[in-house]
Amino acid sequence: MTATTSRLILASASPRRLDLLRQIGVTPDAVDPADIDETPRKSELPPVYAARVAAEKAALIAARHDQALVLSGDTVVAAGRRILPKAESEAEARACLTLLSGRRHRVYSAITLIDATGQARHRLSTNIVIFKPLDRAEIEAYLASGEWHGKAGGYAIQGLAAGLIRAIQGSHSAIMGLPLYETRALLIAAGYIHAGPAHG
Repeated sequence: MTATTSRLILASASPRRLDLLRQIGVTPDAVDPADIDETPRKSELPPVYAARVAAEKAALIAARHDQALVLSGDTVVAAGRRILPKAESEAEARACLTLLSGRRHRVYSAITLIDATGQARHRLSTNIVIFKPLDRAEIEAYLASGEWHGKAGGYAIQGLAAGLIRAIQGSHSAIMGLPLYETRALLIAAGYIHAGPAHG
């Protein structure tokens, strides 16, 4: 499936992104996570923030790998204009789930691909997730699972939270962390893969 000899570097430590890439027949040559300050800027809107963080991650890693393709991503859960955290404590996750209970919210999944010439390409996938009204017992049971840890908005759609989500509008893979349609399109545009079937 590979069409070019350029190496592909995934600028993410997320095992989910690695697994998602494999779904479209792509295995990076290396994984080099980008450690950057992900603090939102004052009044920064969620889609702008997601795109900026993805671009900054790619730029940082591209500087380490000459003439390689670098793919980065960032996924943001937003309630209105509010950017929800990547939950690091039960209290954070509980606050997120309580806020999202019974309402729709948006998930922005941004990707950046920098090619061997240094050209950067960007895509943003916008998706809607609707949670059922969550009672206290459901929230506490989900918190006990631990799968919320480090997840934007305090939940992982590919896990137990799938049973709490009434509907989604958009890309399931984007909500997981990597919009595969947009990712494949960028890899084709960069000459990394052929525009054939999306499997190896």
